[in-house]
Amino acid sequence: MHYLVALWTVLKARWELVRREPEAGYSTETVLVTALLVVAALAIIAIIVAKVTAKANGINL
Repeated sequence: MHYLVALWTVLKARWELVRREPEAGYSTETVLVTALLVVAALAIIAIIVAKVTAKANGINL
C-alpha cells in the first residue's frame, strides 16, 4: 500500500511540473510517438519475414 502512495505522490509532482511548463512534455510526446512507430515497423517486418519464410519453405526443389 505504501508503494501506491509513493507512486501517486511522484505522479502528482510530475503532473504539476508538466502543467507549469507546457512545452516540457513535447520531447516526451515525440519519444513516445517515435517508439510506437518503431514497434509498428518491427511488427510489420516480423509479419513479412514470417510470410516470406513460409513461402520459401513451400517451394519444392
